[in-house]
Parts: sequence; structure tokens; C-alpha cells
Amino acid sequence: MKYFSKDEESRILQAIRDAENQTSGEIRVHVESVCEEDDVLDRAAWVFKELHMEQTALRNGVLIYVALKSKRFAIIGDAGINRLVPAGFWDSSRDAMLTFLTQGDTAGGIVAAIGRVGELLHEYFPRQDDDVNELPDTISTGR
Repeated sequence: MKYFSKDEESRILQAIRDAENQTSGEIRVHVESVCEEDDVLDRAAWVFKELHMEQTALRNGVLIYVALKSKRFAIIGDAGINRLVPAGFWDSSRDAMLTFLTQGDTAGGIVAAIGRVGELLHEYFPRQDDDVNELPDTISTGR
């Protein structure tokens, strides 16, 4: 299923590349129509595992999950990130995204969240000279 225009998709993918140029962290976006689970974090965690995001060397993958028709989203990080960052670490990324989502600009919200995630990860996982892109810079889709 196609969720974004070519321009929107291009903006999202460029935001991923720009963010990953600041950090060794890996950022993925997953979009689907509905989230049938009671807790959106449960669904995001399941998608995280399905995308093999826990297989990065530093366990520093981040998933931005959006269920469009359900109007639910989550931003989750792997164990390597969560072990280092303070409580509330994801709040500013979530809030940046929510501002756009409430205005009906899903792509803008995702781009804003990706930018904020890149900034936050830079402090804990700065990009190294030998950095390898461990996960694909694509938008995955589901149900």
C-alpha cells in the first residue's frame, strides 16, 4: 500500500540520511493503516523485532512507528540507547511529531521526529569515521 506521495517519501528518506550522518544510530520508519493492539508500544516492539533492528552492533536502532487510520504512533529505541539515556529522552521527538500529526501532516511529523532523533542520538552515539549503515534507509509498511 502506498502511504506517501513521491515528494513526501523523498523528504522522509532524506531526513533519515541526514540524521544518520550525525550518528552511528540507525533509524527506520514503519507505516501501516491500523494498530490492533491495545498498546501501540507492543505493536512497535513487534515491528522492531520483525525488522531485525536489534541486530546493530551498538544496539542503537530507533523505530518510528505510525498507524495512520488508528491515529497512533510510537518512537522506540533499542537496549543500547535505553541503557544510556535519561528518562523522558523520547518525549521531545514524540512532541515534535505530534504537532505535525494534529495538523494532518504525517510526513512532516515523521521528518521532524527523525531530525530530533538524529540530534539526540548524536550526543550518545556520534558518527564514527568507520560507520557502516547497518539497516536499510527505507520506509517499511504493514497492515
